[in-house]
Amino acid sequence: MIKALAAVLLMAALGACASMGGAPMAARFDGGKLVNSAGMTLYTFDKDAAGSGKSTCNGPCAVNWPPLRAADTDRASGDWSVVTRDDGSKQWAYRGKPVYLWTKDQKPGDKTGDGVNKVWHIVAQ
Repeated sequence: MIKALAAVLLMAALGACASMGGAPMAARFDGGKLVNSAGMTLYTFDKDAAGSGKSTCNGPCAVNWPPLRAADTDRASGDWSVVTRDDGSKQWAYRGKPVYLWTKDQKPGDKTGDGVNKVWHIVAQ
């Protein structure tokens, strides 16, 4: 019961932060890994340099690894930052690394992208 209450309070606090331009409500930790609002696993790419403010996964790469999109009005907060992609769109980054989905994950909880080409990794807590 106390854990459930703590979870509800944490979600309310996160919602308040997101409404002030903080971390994306589209992402949360579930089972030790970062997922989007639909429960789909989020990944980082080794070729993205942490803190560079840039994604190196563009064009065909971004078709297979869609970025976790940020709105133009979203702002950095805590571990979250926003990078501008080559096409001018915005993408969320966690601890300086842009965050992506994997098109081959079919249902919440799938993590088939972990370890692809030894350069894609789930974002673990």
